[in-house]
Amino acid sequence: MLERDHFKKYLEPTFYIDSDSSIIKIFAKELCHNEADPVKKSIKLYYAVRDGIKYDPYSMDDSRTCMIASTVLKRKFGYCVAKAVVLIALARSQQIPARLGLADVKNHINSKRLMALMETDVFVYHGFVELYLNKKWVKATPAFDLSLCTKANIKPLEFDGESDSIFHEFNTKGSKHMEYVKDHGHFADLPFDRIMNASKEAYPLYFKNLEKYGKDFSSEALCND
Repeated sequence: MLERDHFKKYLEPTFYIDSDSSIIKIFAKELCHNEADPVKKSIKLYYAVRDGIKYDPYSMDDSRTCMIASTVLKRKFGYCVAKAVVLIALARSQQIPARLGLADVKNHINSKRLMALMETDVFVYHGFVELYLNKKWVKATPAFDLSLCTKANIKPLEFDGESDSIFHEFNTKGSKHMEYVKDHGHFADLPFDRIMNASKEAYPLYFKNLEKYGKDFSSEALCND
């Protein structure tokens, strides 16, 4: 009972992590079928989010409803935090404790257009997931989908449910791709205001000019040089 009480907040639905919504529950149930092993469930959910929801950094929005897990799952695109929220919701719907990890990361490979818009190679409040499996927290990052990785010469992040999977250290050509520079800790719910305030401070041009850009980051990922 004590252990379940400790993990209660990592199993409950929230406004953003709406693990009790019908679209989340149905999607997770159909994907996992009759699978009973939490690790195998987590692996299936991870790849469904990684490759089934298109990564696009231009989808960052200061609208709260855009960050609700069921909304992101319906529209099938989102940036790292949005995709992490979906995976957390799916995991919780399958009674797997899950929480959000946040960190600033330095991205050594970036498109010229996004770099100009953000004016930095540091992405603040990058999101990943921590799943409680086999009595330990395991990190998973479903951000970059396989299609994008192939186009951008990035090694896709794999997940086995046992080892941490948190960053693309090198691309397929051996160049450094991403490194973590500041850890913000883990959260039972999405700290929306904290993320938005930090993002608007870090990327003022992004939020002023976002309407000029589409939702197809993969089309420019080919230009990462």
